[in-house]
Amino acid sequence: FMRRAALCLIVLSPAVLPAVGHAADPAPTEARYKALMFGNPAGAASCRMRAGGGRDCDFEYNDRGRGPKLHQVMEVDAQGLPTKVEVTGNDYFKVPVKEAFAREAAGASWSSQGESGKNAASAPAFYVSFNNLPTDGAVLALALLRAKDHRLTLLPAGEARLHVLGEKKLPAGGSTRTVSHVAIQGLGFSPFYLWLDADGGLFADTGGGWLGVVREGFESVLPDLLKEDQRAETEYFAGLGAQLAHRPAKGLVITGARLFDPATGSVTPGTTIVVAGNRIQAVAADGSIPVPDGAQKIDARGRFVMPGMWDMHSHLSSSDGPLDIAAGVTSARDMANDIDILTALKTSWDSGQAVGPRVHRAGFIDGPGPYAGPSKVLVDNPKDALMWVDRYADLGYEQIKLYSSLDPKLVPPIITEAHRRGLRVSGHIPAFMTAEQCVKLGFDEIQHANFLLLNFFAKEVPDTRTPARFHAIGERGAGLDLQSRPVQDFIHLLRDKHVVSDPTLVTFEGMFLGKAGEIDPAFAAVADRLPPQVRRGFLGGGLQAPAGMEERYHQGFRAMQHMVGELYKNGVQIVAGTDSLAGFAYHRELELYVEAGIPAPVVLRIATLDAARVMKSDGEVGTVAPGMLADLIVLDGDPSVRISDIRKVQLVIKDGVLYHPDEIDRAIGVLP
Repeated sequence: FMRRAALCLIVLSPAVLPAVGHAADPAPTEARYKALMFGNPAGAASCRMRAGGGRDCDFEYNDRGRGPKLHQVMEVDAQGLPTKVEVTGNDYFKVPVKEAFAREAAGASWSSQGESGKNAASAPAFYVSFNNLPTDGAVLALALLRAKDHRLTLLPAGEARLHVLGEKKLPAGGSTRTVSHVAIQGLGFSPFYLWLDADGGLFADTGGGWLGVVREGFESVLPDLLKEDQRAETEYFAGLGAQLAHRPAKGLVITGARLFDPATGSVTPGTTIVVAGNRIQAVAADGSIPVPDGAQKIDARGRFVMPGMWDMHSHLSSSDGPLDIAAGVTSARDMANDIDILTALKTSWDSGQAVGPRVHRAGFIDGPGPYAGPSKVLVDNPKDALMWVDRYADLGYEQIKLYSSLDPKLVPPIITEAHRRGLRVSGHIPAFMTAEQCVKLGFDEIQHANFLLLNFFAKEVPDTRTPARFHAIGERGAGLDLQSRPVQDFIHLLRDKHVVSDPTLVTFEGMFLGKAGEIDPAFAAVADRLPPQVRRGFLGGGLQAPAGMEERYHQGFRAMQHMVGELYKNGVQIVAGTDSLAGFAYHRELELYVEAGIPAPVVLRIATLDAARVMKSDGEVGTVAPGMLADLIVLDGDPSVRISDIRKVQLVIKDGVLYHPDEIDRAIGVLP
């Protein structure tokens, strides 16, 4: 449950509490759960209760060949606080897990593959498992209900707070079953919601629509519970939006700016920018144009001003909105999401009700099977495939993203129909195909740098649906000669066919270079600013290389990075996307491009104007010029010289609305 955090600031009558207060009642001998990924069966969980509050729980799910398999033994005291926790099995990347926690009179101690520590404090505290199960959330919720003011110190660090949001009656075998809705704050950036059964155990965790876990036999109610979660989440983020958005009543004037032009890479000092409504009205030298009466004035004092940036590979959720805006990302392309969830996000962010970037949508299509992507859109025949292309087009999507389990025979008709409807086509390379084949069939873009290298390992690794598509890079990537004729011919094919690369290097950095017990290198610069439970998530390590091959796996990542440098040298268009933690990962992605040999001014162009051109939006955003939408950021330093200065965002303007990153940070638990 650490993937989300919680507080919906709704104060309810204490009369609601007794529905949850049945925690002391005898618990059932066993509780069984189903795990569903976008409504598709993905795994299961179970808990066997023992006298005195002890429990033995299991959890397993499959996500395209990845996913944890965990067994947990837990003991709790009369306050519901863990006194003993043992977790064994494997984590999401199939790395072995062995975690232990114990609390005795002298204090508490814990160890796992990511951390170890001790705490001698005697105050009540709740240990949050490093390898957590969905049922852990209910244990924490019940402990919070018993605690003073519904607050508890967390171990190893942090604090959790709980609010009861309401209750819901569900049909159950001719009668009704009452479940309670709670929210917990302190585990991450944004609300974490749970549904508790009358016995105090977990009834459901909707997973925000991605991975939901619900009592066996009640799978059909999960969509309704998700709607309730989304309603609470909408209220929470609307409250943040009202708090964080600053709307100039009579326009805005920025003076003293050092304005960056992504088209030329030049910086012009002493620039004034006039904004009226959501548009840039004028850009000129300081003192050369009149300042509108009543306009809000901001003296940039020589700070760097540039267009808002684009994250071109997102899978958006509500909490990503503030993270993106605080980082200076004012536009984001979503590369796979639930249609209803994404529509609601886009609506709330476009209207300014909540804080978030402009959204551009890619429609996801995969085929059924054991490694199918997390989606409801799984097709195995031309009729259904083309129906989904047309539906996405009718909904205003701009792109189709194909995935790894798609039948190769469906690729040509999908491309033809998508292009007929004016949609771009991109994606993973479907299993048993090569990137070169997809390019010749009409792909406009390829996601992820590993698929570029896998083009040359097709004989050895023909099936790329599984994690083999990662391990093959670790095992073979370093041996690929990027200057060889086959590689250079392929790069030239990408260039000549105007195929775009979306390399997402940042998501591979931790995967290939991360070591258990050390902060993921992609987030080393910011980890100490993050909420404590979020920071812990960067200690787990990445892929487990076979013994003796650790350095080779490291070089596999460098091979992908060097490939990006080769793409740039040969004129292949690159777009900057993350497929990782919103905002913070984006800055690191840009740094990795500079490390690959791309000059910083070009990287800033990739992040702004080039992305807008790829998405055919350069008439509206991507430059700071009269008539353009008012999406721009103000930074300390000069990222056109030192790309890491891109982290020093001081002010973000999206659609003419001002946001202060330090205010956003404080609101979501990040140190400014």
